[in-house]
Amino acid sequence: MLFMNSFLSYLMLLLVIVLVAGLAVFIGISLRRKKNASEQEEVTAAEKSAN
Repeated sequence: MLFMNSFLSYLMLLLVIVLVAGLAVFIGISLRRKKNASEQEEVTAAEKSAN
């Protein structure tokens, strides 16, 4: 029984770590997409003003 409690405790810890890492990846991807979109708008505006 002691082994099972310890195992479940570490399993819960693993799930929390995976959840936090997944959330961090999701936030990082969304921030990068926003930055890429804003950089693309700047390039498009610069090309229009150059013409």
